[in-house]
Amino acid sequence: MKIGFVVNDVMTEQAAYTTTRLAMTAVNMGHHVYTLGVGDFVYAPDGAVHATARTVNGEHYESLENFMGELQDKESDGVRISLDDLDVLLLRNDPSDDAAERPWAQTSGILFGQLAASRGVIVLNDPENLANAINKTYFQHFPEEVRPKTCISRDIKQINAFIESQNGKVVIKPLQGSGGQSVFLIHEDEKANRNQMIEAVLRDGYCIVQEYLPAAVDGDVRLFVMNGRPLWHDGAYAAFRRVNKTGDARSNMHSGGKSEAAEVTNQMLELVEMVRPKLVRDGMFLVGLDIVDDKLMEINVFSPGGLGSSQQLTGVDFTAAIIRDLQRKVRYKKYYGSRIRNVDLATL
Repeated sequence: MKIGFVVNDVMTEQAAYTTTRLAMTAVNMGHHVYTLGVGDFVYAPDGAVHATARTVNGEHYESLENFMGELQDKESDGVRISLDDLDVLLLRNDPSDDAAERPWAQTSGILFGQLAASRGVIVLNDPENLANAINKTYFQHFPEEVRPKTCISRDIKQINAFIESQNGKVVIKPLQGSGGQSVFLIHEDEKANRNQMIEAVLRDGYCIVQEYLPAAVDGDVRLFVMNGRPLWHDGAYAAFRRVNKTGDARSNMHSGGKSEAAEVTNQMLELVEMVRPKLVRDGMFLVGLDIVDDKLMEINVFSPGGLGSSQQLTGVDFTAAIIRDLQRKVRYKKYYGSRIRNVDLATL
């Protein structure tokens, strides 16, 4: 296979990232891999779609650091590729990372992904539906039973009214964001600073206010879902618990969170069953569910990370199972060609 990985910027990627792990595994399995940033596409006058991508020359790598070092070699100018030559294009960029300094980049991966899909490339996750998931309102389309009570507003009076209805304890965060940025836990005894925290979030647009789940004190569980089902391989689920023992309410790994082994319960599996129909319908091949008790805090459909933590804690490398599933989809594409839609093939 020829696989393209779209990231925010190749030069800011890190060896430990899930995308790097997937790319290295694909190379080790004998596939051709290209990594490109959202600013590396070219739509040519003749209608062809190209990209300047980075690749590696070796056939097998033991070290993620060595793999990334070769990929980011500053002596290399990259290679020019035609998207038509790719079998699979994986959209692994996080639009929220570009919101402040590169707003043009937020939708670039999606738009060029749509062009690639229209030309017969398998694009994952499905770019048509990723466009609807660009902010956290996408989460509100899932069953109410899986979501915490939520208010989305820019009206401070409405936000405060909802906070009072939750006995003064809620989590607030921007409608568009990730990595724990501008996330605050508000307590009843913080009324003096409440409006300041709300205004800090409102600077980025709409504010999401969610009921506080007491079980969040023990962190949350990141569970990977592939093709609408929990990712299971070699007797283990791709999952881990994220906890923050610094006193910070956020458990995101970027915010000081640490990973621990997680027990995947029947309750968690039931949550997956409840969201599976929409994930499948929307062509969401690989996603990360963030679970607290019997609720989902978020559904990451853009660049779910943490496969390294899952591997460390379970002893299982899940990346090979993901690449093998891509191989299967490529075979289906050869059988059916344009008779099967990208959104349907994405979760088959």
